[in-house]
Amino acid sequence: MSYYFAIVGTKDNPLFEHEFGTSKQGGDGIARFREEARHMNQFIVHSSLDIVEEVQWGSGQMYLKHIDRFYNNYISCFLTGGNIKFLLLHNPDPSAPNTHASLSSQPNPPSASTSRLSTASLGASSRTNNSSVASNPTSPAAEEAVRQFMVEIYDAWVKNLMNPFYGLNAPVKSPVFRARVAAAAKKYL
Repeated sequence: MSYYFAIVGTKDNPLFEHEFGTSKQGGDGIARFREEARHMNQFIVHSSLDIVEEVQWGSGQMYLKHIDRFYNNYISCFLTGGNIKFLLLHNPDPSAPNTHASLSSQPNPPSASTSRLSTASLGASSRTNNSSVASNPTSPAAEEAVRQFMVEIYDAWVKNLMNPFYGLNAPVKSPVFRARVAAAAKKYL
C-alpha cells in the first residue's frame, strides 16, 4: 500500500508532505503510486478539506477515521486543537491478494463469494490475515494502525510547535520531524 501524508495549516496551506509505502508484510517502505497519478495526490487530499470542515463540528473527536474516498484512494484525517489537519491518503496495492473492486466500494468485509482464496493461500492463513491490513484500508486493524500513526505524529507535531524558531502556519523543514514521520510510518504502517 502506498501512502501520501500531508499536514494542512489553518489557512488551508500545505505545511508538510511525505510519501511512503508500507513496511509491513515485507514491504520496502517505497511509495508505489502510478506516475500519471502521483501529481493528483495533493489535489485529492486538498479536495477532502471541505468534508473535514463539515465533519469536524459534528464530532468531538480528533481522529476522524476515513472521511473521503476517491476511486481507490482513501483519506483519513486527524485534527489538532489548533485546527491543523493531518491528512493521510491510502492507495491499496492493486496486486495485493485481497484487493478486489468490490472491496473498494463497500466498507464491510467482502462476502465469501468475493474473497475466495486459492489453495496456495489457504495453507498460509496467518499471512493472509496480515496482508488484509495492507490491502483493506477500511478494516478495523488498519484503522487502528492509522490512528496510532496519527497520534505519534501529533506528539512529534507538538514538540515541533514548542520550538521557538518555528512560526505558526510555516512549512515544516525540520529533518528531525521528517525522520519521526518516517519512523512512525515504518512502525505502524
